[in-house]
Amino acid sequence: MKWIKMVFKLESTGRTIGWLMLGLMIPVSCSDNKIQYQIPDLVKEGDRGYLKSEFIYTLDNKPTEQCHASTIEETPSGLIAAWFGGPYEKHPDVGIWISRNSDGNWTKPVEVVNGIQDDSLQYPCWNPVLFLPDEGPLMLFYKVGPSPREWWGEMITSEDGGLSWSVRRKLGKGKLGHLLGPVKNKPVQMSDGSILCPSSTELINGDSIYWKVHFELTRDLGKNWAVIGPINEGITFDAIQPSILTYPGNRMQILCRTKQQVISQSWSEDAGMNWSGMTATSLPNPNSGTDAVTLNDGRQLLVYNHTIREGGFPSGRQMLNVAISKDGTSWSPVMTLEKSEGEYSYPAVIQSSDGMVHITYTYRRESIKHVIINPFQLAN
Repeated sequence: MKWIKMVFKLESTGRTIGWLMLGLMIPVSCSDNKIQYQIPDLVKEGDRGYLKSEFIYTLDNKPTEQCHASTIEETPSGLIAAWFGGPYEKHPDVGIWISRNSDGNWTKPVEVVNGIQDDSLQYPCWNPVLFLPDEGPLMLFYKVGPSPREWWGEMITSEDGGLSWSVRRKLGKGKLGHLLGPVKNKPVQMSDGSILCPSSTELINGDSIYWKVHFELTRDLGKNWAVIGPINEGITFDAIQPSILTYPGNRMQILCRTKQQVISQSWSEDAGMNWSGMTATSLPNPNSGTDAVTLNDGRQLLVYNHTIREGGFPSGRQMLNVAISKDGTSWSPVMTLEKSEGEYSYPAVIQSSDGMVHITYTYRRESIKHVIINPFQLAN
């Protein structure tokens, strides 16, 4: 493995505004160079820390032709997962599906919301995010619209762990246009009870699409919102889909998907009100979603594709990995969840009340896979 210098073209407002030179560690065999990242072999059930792997529904009993963008949460009655499913992404008949797991088995998936507007118009649904605040109902955020450039945020709530759901409602509008809520990854709840949602927009300017990260804050369970950012204006990364990590002393970090072949980051010293300029981490990104969680012991756990978009196998979304960090800066890949032809992507990760880590992710767009990891057995 060796250092490879990579040059990326950055675009904003439809014109080239500069070049970014990054020293990025890419997995390349090289015996006479130090190895920064040793990627573990494909994990097997029973390996250290890898407790269980299962499909939420079997490949021969699919409720929809395709699925994507799962989310997972723990409720008093057990785990619940959601995703969008339909004929294919962007099809008008794509809705939000859920399954509950309260006794060790996942229930038959059911569609809980769709994008029907009236008798003649239906839009696809996108990117659900489940979140259970300390006080209040289970919240299910999702997007509706013809594309990520035109969608808006909606939400439904459940008082019984996902057995029944409220009438859906739009989140409204803010200074950036339609409110979206958490765009892919879970919010965090602050010490004052407010909920900070990591969000982002995909904007069109002329022939170019550029990406911006922002945050949406609610103090009343989604009735009213304040918008923070965007935080990556100007010459910076095209970044979306942030995950929030927390540290002592009101410090926060976000990790983002980018077009620039790396996971990017930004830091806040005041509980998310202000953010530093966005910089590159040392981890690659093939323009695919990631998710991360702050563990109870203070370590940070990231689920991501340790690949870039091009190149030989594995590339793109053909390998899915877990990394651990004590400080959010130095990362150690500790597990390879998937490594095969096909797509393994868009992870969601939480730590449950028993300390175990639960991950769901897209498995070849055919099912949602759920794995359980014991983080106490993961060394970093």
